[in-house]
Amino acid sequence: MTLPLALTVCGTSGSLSTPPGPTAGQTPEPAELVVLAASSLTDAFGELAETLPKQASFAGVRILMGFGASTQLRVQLEQGAPADVFESADAAQMELAVRAGLIKGTPNVFARNRLTVIVPRENRAGIASLADLARPGVKVVTTARDVPIGGYTLQTLSKLAADPQYGSGFDARVLANVVSEEANVRQIVAKVQLGEADAGFVYASDITARISADVRTLEIPERYQAPAEHVIGVTRSVRAPVLAQRFIDHVLAPAGQALLKRHGFLTLA
Repeated sequence: MTLPLALTVCGTSGSLSTPPGPTAGQTPEPAELVVLAASSLTDAFGELAETLPKQASFAGVRILMGFGASTQLRVQLEQGAPADVFESADAAQMELAVRAGLIKGTPNVFARNRLTVIVPRENRAGIASLADLARPGVKVVTTARDVPIGGYTLQTLSKLAADPQYGSGFDARVLANVVSEEANVRQIVAKVQLGEADAGFVYASDITARISADVRTLEIPERYQAPAEHVIGVTRSVRAPVLAQRFIDHVLAPAGQALLKRHGFLTLA
């Protein structure tokens, strides 16, 4: 079955018949690793996929990355999409995957994130504070509530509405300004970046150097933040279990955590 999302192929072109480290007498697993990961990991995992094959433990390995909303990726797994590793931008989608028997072993939280609000650089709507998001006529973009960033946005809005500074019903007023629900957080970023929306809730890690030239950010204080966690696990249908575990171990190790930190994630240490 082919994946509906395009896979990014990274790594070297060496032999694909013998992966690193098979035990004597074992059937060699394919030297190809398929990772499905939330779109917020596009830059970080894209870099990881380029650098890992340069290490001895991944020499000759092709790493195929498929990025999208965690909900989409989980559904793809349910429908039989081939993958060795699944990463979700929230614990809820991973838990659903576990309950469906799609995950082997115990998944690991490997990073956390913060929410922020972005507006276009020109900011024609004149949004200067979080309170302005509830002003009539402001065009807000988000995702469906079951997509992690959409769920986190609802949690943050609920916390804001519980604060007298914003007032009861603040969340409903902001949601009344939603003009579209995008498929994933990177599409929210694109809408705001192009000036097709006045504001959107995204992850702090989405504000890359390239994006920051086109948007402004409104920081969300810690007391309103949703507990955004990134979770990773080996799939039940894994074809390359040694490589899959090796990939996860690297993400959890200091080198992997340092890479994630450079890309704006909150790491475990």
